[in-house]
Amino acid sequence: MTTTDDVRVIRLRAGRRNDGAPVADARPRLSWIVESDRTDWVQASAEIDGGGETANVGGESVAVEWPFAPLEPREQRTLRVRVTGADGSTSAWSEPVVVTAGHLGGAGWQAPFIGLAAPSDDARPALARREFVVDRPVRSAYLYSTAQGVHQVEINGTPVDDGEMKPGWTSYQHRLLFDVADVTSLIHTGANAIGIDYAGGWFTEIYGFREMARPFYGPQPSVSAQLVLTFDDGAEQVIATDDSWTASEGPRTASGIYAGEHYDARLEMAGWSQPGFDAEWPAATIVPVDVTPAPRAAEPVRRIETVPVAEVITTPSGATVLDFGQNLVGRLRITVHGPAGSTVTLRHAEVLEHGELGLRPLRAAAATDSYTLRGEGLEVWEPKFTFHGFRYAQVDGWPGDFAPHAVEAVVLHSDMRRTGWFETSHPLVNRLHENVVWGMRGNFLSLPTDCPQRDERLGWTGDIQVFTPTASYLFDCDAFLSSWLEDLALEQAANDGVVPFVVPDPLPGDAAPAAAWGDAATVVPTALYERFANRDVLETQYDSMRAWADALLRRAGERMLWEGEFQFGDWLDPDAPPEHPADAKTDPDIVASAYLYRSTRLVADTAALLGRADDAERYAGTADRIRDAFVREYVTPAGRMLSDAPTAYAVALRFGIVQDATRRQAMGDRLAELVRAAGFHMSTGFVGTPLIQDALVEAGHVEVARRLLLQRENPSWLYAVTMGATTIWERWDSMLEDGSINPGEMTSFNHYAFGAVADWLHRAVGGLAPAEPGYRAIDVRPLPLDGLDWARTAHETPYGLASVEWRRAGSTLEVDVVVPAGVRARVQLPGAEQTEVGSGHHRFTAELEAAAAERAPITLDTPLDRVVADESAYEAVIDALTQQSPEAAREFRRRTKWIPQRTLRNSFVMAPQEHLAAVEVALVATQHPPVE
Repeated sequence: MTTTDDVRVIRLRAGRRNDGAPVADARPRLSWIVESDRTDWVQASAEIDGGGETANVGGESVAVEWPFAPLEPREQRTLRVRVTGADGSTSAWSEPVVVTAGHLGGAGWQAPFIGLAAPSDDARPALARREFVVDRPVRSAYLYSTAQGVHQVEINGTPVDDGEMKPGWTSYQHRLLFDVADVTSLIHTGANAIGIDYAGGWFTEIYGFREMARPFYGPQPSVSAQLVLTFDDGAEQVIATDDSWTASEGPRTASGIYAGEHYDARLEMAGWSQPGFDAEWPAATIVPVDVTPAPRAAEPVRRIETVPVAEVITTPSGATVLDFGQNLVGRLRITVHGPAGSTVTLRHAEVLEHGELGLRPLRAAAATDSYTLRGEGLEVWEPKFTFHGFRYAQVDGWPGDFAPHAVEAVVLHSDMRRTGWFETSHPLVNRLHENVVWGMRGNFLSLPTDCPQRDERLGWTGDIQVFTPTASYLFDCDAFLSSWLEDLALEQAANDGVVPFVVPDPLPGDAAPAAAWGDAATVVPTALYERFANRDVLETQYDSMRAWADALLRRAGERMLWEGEFQFGDWLDPDAPPEHPADAKTDPDIVASAYLYRSTRLVADTAALLGRADDAERYAGTADRIRDAFVREYVTPAGRMLSDAPTAYAVALRFGIVQDATRRQAMGDRLAELVRAAGFHMSTGFVGTPLIQDALVEAGHVEVARRLLLQRENPSWLYAVTMGATTIWERWDSMLEDGSINPGEMTSFNHYAFGAVADWLHRAVGGLAPAEPGYRAIDVRPLPLDGLDWARTAHETPYGLASVEWRRAGSTLEVDVVVPAGVRARVQLPGAEQTEVGSGHHRFTAELEAAAAERAPITLDTPLDRVVADESAYEAVIDALTQQSPEAAREFRRRTKWIPQRTLRNSFVMAPQEHLAAVEVALVATQHPPVE
C-alpha cells in the first residue's frame, strides 16, 4: 500500500482522558485526529493495529467502538492507526500508543480501609506504612489506592504519581474512585516500603450554612490500597492494606478544605516511607466501608503552574500582604529560613477592602495555613491536602526580612487539556474572556463548584447547567463532567428522581427539585454529546434524564405547568435585594415551566437518537402539551409575557416554546425595548444571562446585544473588568463602585455562571459553532460588532483544530476559516449567500453595510430611548451630571427608564435646575464639538 506524507494521524487515544493514564473501561472507545494538507479530505476507512491483530472501521474517527477482545486487568495493548481518504490517499501508521487496562477483574478490590487505632476527636491527618520483601524479578507493579478523604502514596520514599487531592470528591456514600499508578520502576528486589500520607479532605468537612453546618460523611479519614506485583514467571502477589499495617499521626497537625492546613516540621520522621524505618507505630485499625471503589475515568487534580508575587503591600494596619495579580485557586509554596519553633501563618482572600484583606465573604472558612520551622537551613513547604481561592495572602510571623521571591502561588485544578481560545481588538472584552477561563480553572477542581474560597465550594447544579457549553469549548472536560454526572444520577436515584441542589449532596434536609438547577440532568449530557460526539454519555445518563422529567411531570399534573414550589428562579437578578437573591423580576413559575418544557423535549430528542421510539413519541407529545399550556398561561396573543422582564422573553424564545413567527418577533422586539429601557445594563440573573444575547440577535437586534456586551457601567459584564476583576464575580456588583464589598452575605469573586456569555462570544462574535455533534459539521457565521476591528477564535474539536478570524478592511469584511480534515463548514457572511466548504484553509470577503451618515440632534426634548441609543449623547448626559454630583449621576443611571414616552426634560422635573442646564450645555457640545 502506497502512503502519503500529506495525511497524518495524530492524538490517538483510548477513553476520554488526555493524560495516557490506565483506562477505566475494558472496551475503551478510540479517537484520533487526522491532519491533511489536502483540501476537502474525508476519511473513508481506518485500519487499527492492536499489536498482532488488526481491525477495519469506516469513516468515523471519534469515539470509535473498541474493535478487539475486552482488555484484561493490567493488560497492555499497543495501538496504531492509519487512515484512507475518499480520494484514495493513505496515511502512514500513527505513532504507537500503549493502552493499559486500569480496571480490576476477578477478585476485584481486596484491600480493607484502615485508619488510626486511636484517633483524636478531630479529623486528624495521619501516615500509614508497611514494609515488604520482593524475592524475585518483577515484570510489572501497579498500585491501586483510594481514601475516604485525600491521600498520596509513596513507595521507597518516592510519590507514585503527581495527582493532588486524590481521589477527589464523589458521593462517598454511593461511589468511591481509585487511582492506578504504574510503579514498576519504584520496586526493587529486597526490602521495600509503602507509605500513605492522608487527611480528611472533603470526607470529614463540615457542610451547611450557619448553625445548620455539620459533618456529613464521617468523623475520620481512612485509606485503602493494593499493590499488585506480577513476576517474570507470571505469578502475582497482592500487598493490600490490612491490620498488619501501622499508622501514626505525623507533622501535619490539622487539615481541612475550609480551615486550611497546619504543619509542624519539628514532627517530621525522616524515612517513614522507606525500608528500615525503625519508629514504633501502633497497628492500624480496619474501618468498615460498604462501597466498592471503581476506577477513575477523569483526569486528577494536578499542580498546573506557579505564579510569582506581583506586589508586596503594607496595609494600613501594618500587615504584609502579597498580591499575585490574579485571583486563582491553589496554595502557597514558601522557602523560609529561621529558628526552630518559628511559625509562619498564611491567610488568603480574594480582594482587599479598605486596604486590608477582605475576609467577610469567606464566612466560616478560615482559609489559613501555618508552618512551624524545624530550624535547619532553608525549608521549603506548601500545604498538601487543602486549597484556597485567593489573589491576596497575608503573611504573619515571617522570620527575618521578607523577600517576594520566597513565596509563589501554586495553581491547582483538574488537569483538563485547553481546547478553546478567543480574542478581539477590544482589550476589555479580552479580559472578560480571560476572566471566564480563570473562573473555570478555579472551579473545576475535582468537581464543578460554585466558588473556591468560602465555606461552600459545592457542586451547584444550576451553575454548571448554564456553563457547560462554555466549559466544553475552553477545555476538554468530557471525562470530568461525565464522571460528575454519575454522581448526579446516584444522588437522584436516592431521591425518587429529584436532582439535589448540589452534587455531591452533603446538605441537610431532603432534596427538593429546582428549575434550572436539577435540569443539569438533561442539559449537561446533551451539551456534552453536542460538543464531544460520544453517545455513551447519553446511554449512561438516559435513565437519569428520564427520571428527572418524570419527577417534574408528576408535579405539573394536568395543567402541564410547574407552579407554586420553591424555586431559585432567575437567581441574582441585579434588581433583587442583596439579602434576597431569588427575588427576581421574572415569576419563578415561568422559569420552572420553561425548564419543564426544555427537559421534557431533551428527553424526547435523546430517546429518538438512542432508538427508543416509544419514549420519543410519548415525551415529544408531552412536551407539546407543556408548550401549549405555557403559551396559553404566560404569553398574550400580542407577544407580551405575564412577567414583562428580559429573562421571561429569553427563555420563551431560546427554548423554542413560542413558535409563531409573528409573535416571536414581537417578543424579540419587546426584549430589546426592555434592555434599552434599562440603559443597556444587565437585568438578568443566572437563568436569563446565558440566553439574552442569542435571543436579541435572532430577533434582529444586534446593536442592542452589542451595547449590552460593551456596557461598562454597573451592572454589566465589563463593569467587573473595569474594577480590576480577574475572574467572574458571583454578583454583578460583588464589589461596589466605592470599592466596598457587596453587603449581601453571599458574595464571591470567583463564580463562573455569568461567564456563560463566552459561549456566545465563541459561536456568534467569533463565528464558530457546532452544526453536528462533535463539530463534524460547523457553522461559520461571524458577527462583526461595531466597536470591534477584528476577532478570532479557535477550538480543537474532536476532529482537529478549527478556527475563524475576521477583520474589517474599510467597508470589507475579510474572514479566514480553517476547517479540520473530515469536517464540512457552512459559511454565512453578512449580506452574502451561504456557501459550504470542506477541510482546509479558506478566505472569504463580504461588503458591510455603511453606517448611517447623519445623526439626529439630541436635545432636552428628545425621547429617552433615542438618548440612550446615542452613545455620545448618553455619555455627555452622565458626564455632565457627574461633574455636578456623582451621587446624582449614579442615581440617574440606576433609576431612569429609557423609554419613548419620556424626555430628558421630564426626567429632571425634581432635579436642581443647574443639573438640567449642565446637561443642556453638554448636549449642545455633542452636536457641535469644539474645533481643535
